[in-house]
Amino acid sequence: MKTIATLIFVLFIGVNAQAQNATDDVKVDGVEMTIVTESSFKAIPFQSATEIARLYKRSNTRVKKELTFYTKANRAKMS
Repeated sequence: MKTIATLIFVLFIGVNAQAQNATDDVKVDGVEMTIVTESSFKAIPFQSATEIARLYKRSNTRVKKELTFYTKANRAKMS
């Protein structure tokens, strides 16, 4: 009886979903854009300064500590 009621309910929802009136397509106004034929830019002088970024791969670095957090899901189930 439960399966028959479920089947009738699913069919009822499906028929109601198909019976909805489809809305008309909404037309969108196009945007006109012009083509730029001239471009101006400032010349940036080249600087030969070398900057170094360092990454330390030790177990107690701050980044690794922040990325290795523990949640309840990480715990063992049988403890």
